[in-house]
Amino acid sequence: MKKIERMLDQIEKTLQQSFDPVELEVLDVSEAHRGHSGFEEGGESHFEVKIVAAYFSSMNRLAQHRAIHKALGPSVMGKIHALALKVSGT
Repeated sequence: MKKIERMLDQIEKTLQQSFDPVELEVLDVSEAHRGHSGFEEGGESHFEVKIVAAYFSSMNRLAQHRAIHKALGPSVMGKIHALALKVSGT
């Protein structure tokens, strides 16, 4: 039987593999959005990510966000409601 991977773990693993960050923090903040649009019982709908990686050093904010969205792909982005990003280069 295949173990179902939590969305938080999937996001963290993908960002770690894609960008080799020196700092990475992924938080499921879904509960703070109870009663708001996009909230789903059980969480895994709203996330905050803080990532610091050399990969982002020469990019503007829009390019950084696009790179993260592309790395996560439709399999993640299509399942979550919100992704707050704090991105910086080293």
